[in-house]
Amino acid sequence: MRIRILTVLMTLLVGTCTFAHAQQTKPVSIEVFPFELEDKSAGAGIIPPDEHDRRYLSESAQVAKDMLSQSGRFTVVDAPATDEQAVAPHGLRNCGGCESKIAKEHGASLALLGVVTRVNRTEHTMFIRILDAETGKPVSQGFTDLRMGPNYAWPRSVKWLMTNRILR
Repeated sequence: MRIRILTVLMTLLVGTCTFAHAQQTKPVSIEVFPFELEDKSAGAGIIPPDEHDRRYLSESAQVAKDMLSQSGRFTVVDAPATDEQAVAPHGLRNCGGCESKIAKEHGASLALLGVVTRVNRTEHTMFIRILDAETGKPVSQGFTDLRMGPNYAWPRSVKWLMTNRILR
């Protein structure tokens, strides 16, 4: 009788562990917002962002999306194109985490925002944060110190951050 009870308990325990593991491996939905540029360079007031800046910001967001998807841990939510300027006229980076609320409205569990800070035309820093869409609390974040390279290096910075800070 004792062996039979022990067998039943072990079966239940193994089944529970298998179920818990299956739940843990289910991809989490995440919305990746367009990366933002914060230009702190001396030329910021006279040289506006150009098509190259916009291209590399877009490529940076795409690198993040690709790496999240390829990790198998995330499902990237394709959110409708919205006017972030209307929601946060000074950028999502300055709205106190409002990207989590937007992501929740779009059906995502997490929100990712990346910010490139241009120090000068050949140096930048980058910050990526992931917030829980329900609570608005940080889940993960990463920051690069000064990294050499102009705007065409921004996607490489994303790759480094995703590999060494976000997805590890």
